[in-house]
Amino acid sequence: MAKALTPTSASSSYMGQNESGPPSKKHMFTLTCLILLFFLWGFITSLNYILIPEVKAIFSLNNAHAMLVQFSFFIAYFIVSLPAGLLLKKVGYKSGIILGLLLSGIGCLLFYPAIQLLIYPLFLLALFVLASGIILLQVTTNAYVTVLGPSETAASRLNLSQAFNSLGTTVSPLFSQFLALSGIFILMGSLFGLQKMTQMQIVQFIYIFLSIILFGTSIIFTVLQLPKIEFESPSVSKRSSKKISSPWRSSHLLLGAVAIFLYVGAEVGVGSFLIGFLGEPHIAGLTPGKAAVYLSYYWAGAMIGRFIGFFVLKRLPAGKVLFFNALIAIGLLILVILTHSSLAMWAIVFVGLCNSIMFPTIFSLGLRGLGEHTEQGSSILCLAVVGGALIPLLQGVIADSIGLQLAFILPLLCYVYIAYYGIRGSALEQSIE
Repeated sequence: MAKALTPTSASSSYMGQNESGPPSKKHMFTLTCLILLFFLWGFITSLNYILIPEVKAIFSLNNAHAMLVQFSFFIAYFIVSLPAGLLLKKVGYKSGIILGLLLSGIGCLLFYPAIQLLIYPLFLLALFVLASGIILLQVTTNAYVTVLGPSETAASRLNLSQAFNSLGTTVSPLFSQFLALSGIFILMGSLFGLQKMTQMQIVQFIYIFLSIILFGTSIIFTVLQLPKIEFESPSVSKRSSKKISSPWRSSHLLLGAVAIFLYVGAEVGVGSFLIGFLGEPHIAGLTPGKAAVYLSYYWAGAMIGRFIGFFVLKRLPAGKVLFFNALIAIGLLILVILTHSSLAMWAIVFVGLCNSIMFPTIFSLGLRGLGEHTEQGSSILCLAVVGGALIPLLQGVIADSIGLQLAFILPLLCYVYIAYYGIRGSALEQSIE
């Protein structure tokens, strides 16, 4: 069991680990299992974006109320991240994975009574429980991946794992569209004596199906023999400890936390409204099912950009790459706000490509030079993911007031700050006097 552990993300490689040789076959098998978990929670998270139009129809909601879907999901990051890290410290990696899967499965089951009884607060509670389980999985698997092998290749392992997470978010809309067209729901409905399944029943069966997968996966991990790996506390740099007495006095860390907050909010906001935006008659007039295909393109862009960024960031300064991507995202959102038809449609899709390197790059810049405070700094950045709860909700309020298209000015402003952080904020002196 690990001696010390805090919630981590793309920056988990900053944590000290045991130096070891090439990963054993057992470690490679474990890494493969963890990669499948990254894919699974990416798949489930992406369903939220498809769920929003359906929830609006089922519960007769406006844009602001519909964004409570994302609020309930991402507010869990602010509430659950630190307790999840403390729990993992006590129970270990394997138990953390099993508990995360079970909690996610319970969250999926809660969707059935929430929709059956048309109780929106219960529906939001189900989302929160589901998110809590996924957060526990993230905290566990990100940490576990970093210690499954030499520390020099930890970042490479995380990149591979996160690429499969992006693959999950990419195929999720396509898979749900396949289910809708394949007749599987007709077969499932006939088993329950239903001649024709309503949209509410389809959503219920999707989450019952996911709960079966999650519970089944938890059973598999119960019987798996996973290696127990310990890692040492990160070495303390004398130079860094002199520079900063507390992570809360680090200017580039705190500015980075703001950047994470705004980035996650912008990414989730754009993705959440993409299907509704493409359904506008003057944009593309697509049905939610057809628009979901373009949502998968949005996530595919993030996945492709992550692979490209892996090579680019080896050769160019991270801050400048972040600045460049943010500038392109700003230009694309200007097109989204001011144009119509296919130009606006493809502009919003290509924002996903710009998003690809932003989260891990901001994370690494925020943790630069923190030394003994790296783990606490990582926790601060993890809490900032709550931006995915608040920014889309505010964007929904703006959309109800001035229109959906103009509401994209909010994520545009988020990218303006991210551009600033890349070129200037991340390079500021560490210590705040």
